[in-house]
Amino acid sequence: MKSKNINRILAIAAVAVTLSACDNYIDVRPISDNTDETAYITAKDAEAALVGVYDSFSQEYYIWDNILISDVRSDNYYAGGDDANIFQYDNLAVATTNGRLFNDWTQLYNAILKANVVLKRVPEIADKDLTDERRSQILGEAYFLRAYHYYNLVKTFGGVPLITTPTTSTEPSQVQIARSTEAEVYTQIISDLGEAVQRLPDTYGADASVNKARATKAAANALLAKVYAQNPAGRDYDKVNTYCDAVINSPAGYSLMPSFDQLWDGSHYNNQESIMEVQFTGGTEGNWGPQLLLPPSITATTWRKFIVPSHDLVNAFDAEGDAVRKGASILFEVAPWADEYWSPTVGGSIPFAYKWRDAGGGNSTNRQYIFRLADIILLKAEAINSKGDVEGARALVDQIRDRVGLDPTPATNQSEMQLAIEKERRLELAQEGQRWDDLVRYGRVESVMNALNEVNLVTGQKKVYDMQPYKRVMPIPQQERNLNKTLGQNDQY
Repeated sequence: MKSKNINRILAIAAVAVTLSACDNYIDVRPISDNTDETAYITAKDAEAALVGVYDSFSQEYYIWDNILISDVRSDNYYAGGDDANIFQYDNLAVATTNGRLFNDWTQLYNAILKANVVLKRVPEIADKDLTDERRSQILGEAYFLRAYHYYNLVKTFGGVPLITTPTTSTEPSQVQIARSTEAEVYTQIISDLGEAVQRLPDTYGADASVNKARATKAAANALLAKVYAQNPAGRDYDKVNTYCDAVINSPAGYSLMPSFDQLWDGSHYNNQESIMEVQFTGGTEGNWGPQLLLPPSITATTWRKFIVPSHDLVNAFDAEGDAVRKGASILFEVAPWADEYWSPTVGGSIPFAYKWRDAGGGNSTNRQYIFRLADIILLKAEAINSKGDVEGARALVDQIRDRVGLDPTPATNQSEMQLAIEKERRLELAQEGQRWDDLVRYGRVESVMNALNEVNLVTGQKKVYDMQPYKRVMPIPQQERNLNKTLGQNDQY
């Protein structure tokens, strides 16, 4: 499949996040970019503006680029297809002119600017139908969403411009905004999430399709736990533990699904383990990502797919005897193309990413989880192990292992437990956009990537990743630097 066809898919695949159960706003259309003051007068306008912010989850970054940035850039997956930009991620040789990177930067800032409009305009709406309680919830949702988008920016690029107010000005003083430091961005994220936690409910009622689609108190607490774990300038495992506990003990009542496979079989979305997920419902509100990843028997296509599970990932499942999660995450199938790491000739057996199962002709109902409980349980294990509570961490890790029929972890001390948790997260969360962050957080990304033994079967050459510390973050897109002369560039790019 040629890149121009990917662009065609993107052009027709604008999907809206489903908020159809939100009381009287069933037919509200999103206000995405409108900054006209007259557009924000009624309660319906407030809801429409918020739907416009959630609509950002239908963009390419949240459909699959977050997987490319974390899983393909790490030891979990190889690049496939014919997009040179994705191969740059895989090779750890990302150019400043990488088009996908610029696209992701633009989409994340577009989402932030829409959240800024809600935070500015909704407090000014005087419609009596907009109750104080609902107004506060809307603002809480917008604070959460802005924080989430900034979190993804700062992890990817390091320090970025902080824009917290809407503007329609083209004056250089308004649009030529210098980068804030990484620490300043994390401070803003934490501030926004503090507002979100105060304003958001545990649930919006009994309808799971609403509670899993929208920001809740647990979603904000889950993000706070991740922020305090990931922030290199202020990692605080006491706070990580506190916020993980707030999720685990939430009145919303989250619990692990009894079957790992049910998380991915397409029949159990909005489940008890899900804290937040993107609500793809198919048709015009479908997910086109699975069509790019799944094998020919499911997609009815013969073009090479865009990510391929690595030998190292497959070996990690096999070494652990983890047949359940391997079977749920990876599907082997004969492919009508050659693959340089699995089969140098056409017709060989190749693994496919399988946590999405239904291509739906480009309009799938398959979803990404934004947060799910197993991730938070393992993050809590990491936090308490860092404080020396090895046995407490063991109990949490073994919860996750028991679900997939594995024996208790053999880790006997704190350092072994840290590696055990890292491994458990890899096997549990493959294809969920977590691996690169984990390796960076553990300070192991250089050693892990440079120790890989991946051989190109066509050339016979071992792949050299040349992972260096500066590659922990991506370059600032040159296209954006051309527009904003104050941005500068990350070191060594």
